[in-house]
Amino acid sequence: MHHHLYAIGNALVDTEYEVTEAQLQSLGVEKHRMTLIDAPRRADLLAQVHGMHARRTGGGSAGNTVVALAQLGGHAFYSCRVADDELGAFYREDLAGNQVATNLNHGPLAHGQTGSCMVFVTPDAARSMCTFLGATAELDTDALHAKDISKAQVYYIEGYLSASPTGLAAALEGRAQAKAAGVALATTLSDVSMINFCRPGLEAIVGTGDLDYLFANLDEAEAWTGHSAAGDARALLAAMAPLARTVCITRGPLGCWVLEGGEVTAVPGVPAQAVDTNGAGDMFAGAFLYAATHGYSHAQAAELGNLTAAAVVSQHGNRLSTARLQEIKASFEARYPRA
Repeated sequence: MHHHLYAIGNALVDTEYEVTEAQLQSLGVEKHRMTLIDAPRRADLLAQVHGMHARRTGGGSAGNTVVALAQLGGHAFYSCRVADDELGAFYREDLAGNQVATNLNHGPLAHGQTGSCMVFVTPDAARSMCTFLGATAELDTDALHAKDISKAQVYYIEGYLSASPTGLAAALEGRAQAKAAGVALATTLSDVSMINFCRPGLEAIVGTGDLDYLFANLDEAEAWTGHSAAGDARALLAAMAPLARTVCITRGPLGCWVLEGGEVTAVPGVPAQAVDTNGAGDMFAGAFLYAATHGYSHAQAAELGNLTAAAVVSQHGNRLSTARLQEIKASFEARYPRA
């Protein structure tokens, strides 16, 4: 079967908590960032949040992206790794429920614990994450399906894999297979912490001029280039543009910049009352890649990305319902009917 998108990333079950600034500080969690934690630190955090209301969803950056694309009506394959435990079963059911094909349906699952992410959302809508990788820390080339890669339109790597030696090696092996098969290459810079601590891995994922799509938010673009948009937007854009044929820099309520062919297109944002920014970038990438693989221009794809990201930040949780996404898609298609 043909896939619009083949992605590889960390399989994580998200558990989201609403906390005050004071609670975030007392938990010792760094704000706005993704921090990798070990099992003892996870147990300590779980003890501290015991009894607090929590929301559980399938997660992982590329996981969110493939699910969004599938909910919009695209076909996706996701390579990842979970353990043979309750969270692993939850994750597999989530992918199946969203009609995402996956390597998890082939062969035995790992022993141990499935990866999980504790997401702390403060009243200003900022998301701060503590990720316990568990089984996904051992993600390796066994997760790759070369035949499915060769049948995809786009091969997508989440930047978080730059923190995992085996995951990075697998992502790069898949990248080489995709490139050999003429499949478009895409990635996301994922998080400022990845740029600060895992830059060589990210540079290997981005490659040297053969990337088709790169997604980054403004914070990540500033960290990558060392330029601030407020201080010298022109220098920032000039440094980002050569990284891929199409570079999307998301700017929250300001929308996004699409850089390609030496041109910068500013695609306006959508007004939204943000309550939770978790999943916004993943949603943008999924909607953008859905539109880009279904005959829309990149400016139009960015508009769909902005519409869906605005919807996901207006609610708690990293995902939208299929019904909500289909509603957004219908109004988008009414504006841009295809011949």
